[in-house]
Amino acid sequence: MKPLRALLAPLAVLAFSAPAFADKIALADLSAYLNKLETVQSDFTQVNADGSVSLGKIFIKRPGRVRFEYAPPDKSLVLASAETVAIFDGKSNQPAEEYPLKRTPLNLILAPQIDLARARMVVGHNEVESTTRVVAQDPEHPEYGTIELVFTANPVTLRQWVITDDLGQQTTVILGELQAVADLKASLFNIVEEKSRRKIRN
Repeated sequence: MKPLRALLAPLAVLAFSAPAFADKIALADLSAYLNKLETVQSDFTQVNADGSVSLGKIFIKRPGRVRFEYAPPDKSLVLASAETVAIFDGKSNQPAEEYPLKRTPLNLILAPQIDLARARMVVGHNEVESTTRVVAQDPEHPEYGTIELVFTANPVTLRQWVITDDLGQQTTVILGELQAVADLKASLFNIVEEKSRRKIRN
């Protein structure tokens, strides 16, 4: 599987320098925090299943939209919008790979309303090395894979996620500082426009 494909699907999780806390953060508090992450951006480091590392910038506009923009000279791009995920491989002239967003674990944090307390959604909720780690899946379709969210406390902050896709491939995305922004242009997430710009025809 291609490293970019695996993004929609973890390796060792990095430890964070953060104040220690005795108890894991409650699911209700984590859900409330995620629901407030409406329009944000951050630098990210991606550790792929094959051990390779990529850098880039992520833009999130909930619900349903995300853009992974890889640092030059990499021209790869991952977009999610209109309930579709498109993967543009910067090293290939082939059409973008497309998948229904609902079939990827990433959909769980891009949903209009996140409720981690929903029955059978969370299959792991632990405190590890001063972080709270939550493993979530689609309750109706656990075969789609899982996403492990890693948080620190005081204040609650999402630090990274680890996605395991339907084929068992794992990818870690380590976030920089999540910065709230007033708005993000719709064109940043427009798959059709990106195809046109790259002159790609499916």
